Amino acid sequence: MFSKTNLMSTLVTTIWGFFGGYLLWGLIGDPILKDHTVSSGLMKDPPDFMHLVIGCLIVGFVVSTIYSKWARGAHSMSQGAQYGIWLGILMGLGSGMIDFATSNLLDLSGTLINAVVYIVHFGIMGVFVSLIYGKMKSED
Repeated sequence: MFSKTNLMSTLVTTIWGFFGGYLLWGLIGDPILKDHTVSSGLMKDPPDFMHLVIGCLIVGFVVSTIYSKWARGAHSMSQGAQYGIWLGILMGLGSGMIDFATSNLLDLSGTLINAVVYIVHFGIMGVFVSLIYGKMKSED
């Protein structure tokens, strides 16, 4: 769980989680999702960066640790993308539909757009994890 590969993967996925999240949700998604927000004043501006980084670190560690068990030693970009897409479906579509059903965050179109952003985000994250595990598997 605390192997050199897992720690390196955690670092890379944390960085992607932070900067990729900014790119996908902050720069690309925000203008699109503004029209689909049901309630105003929900988002912090600026965000609490310390807790954002901690959250990205936790996500990076969990994604990397679960991948190490899921991959069973076979690491390819397509396998990493598949892994990440499943996580994106879980988080974006599954959790998104639950949020849509229980809260006033986004309308249905916004929920589906947000799910696509999650799938892309985690798909890329899965590719990063698989590349790191593929390159470093002989070093552990």
